[in-house]
Amino acid sequence: MILINLLPHREAARRRRRDAYNAALVASALVGGVVVVGLFLWLQASIFSQDATNVILKTEITKLEAQIKDIAGLETEIASLKARQQAVEDLQSDRNAPLHLLTELVQQLPEGVYITKMVQADQAVTLNGVAQTNERVSELLRNLSNNTPWFAKPELVEIVAGTIGAAREQKRVSNFVMRVRLVRSIEAEKSAANPEAAPSPPKKP
Repeated sequence: MILINLLPHREAARRRRRDAYNAALVASALVGGVVVVGLFLWLQASIFSQDATNVILKTEITKLEAQIKDIAGLETEIASLKARQQAVEDLQSDRNAPLHLLTELVQQLPEGVYITKMVQADQAVTLNGVAQTNERVSELLRNLSNNTPWFAKPELVEIVAGTIGAAREQKRVSNFVMRVRLVRSIEAEKSAANPEAAPSPPKKP
């Protein structure tokens, strides 16, 4: 017996293909939606985690900045205390500086040299004096430079020829101005205790 299908098979096949295509589109859309939602949720979680990390970092940075300010304040305070301590030590060590100045100056004055004026500003001492000859002034410079740890960097500022005495008994003299640095007591005592550590005097040409 021969069966003949009189139904429109082409139309049925077309409908099946269309239904399969639509089902594939729906499935693809669902899969795409799930992927998009998954990516969105992952990004949101990453952003939330990064925000939390940023908050922690900001908190730690704020703490570190406060600690840095405290450390800077402590360093400033320590420096100020050290400066005060040094000032007190300098005052204590320099209590006898005038005595050393006068004693050493008297000991280093050559014969024929007289000091007429002396001015001290901090550690700088300016000497005005009269000498019988220029050689006496040079000798005083050498003495202040080489023979005592209490003076440093003697410098002849000015030397001018002059005269003293009455008109008939006038004598030629050298009026001079000299600067010298008074060494602090601590440094002078160290130099006196250890002469080898003191700078050697310059050699004569």
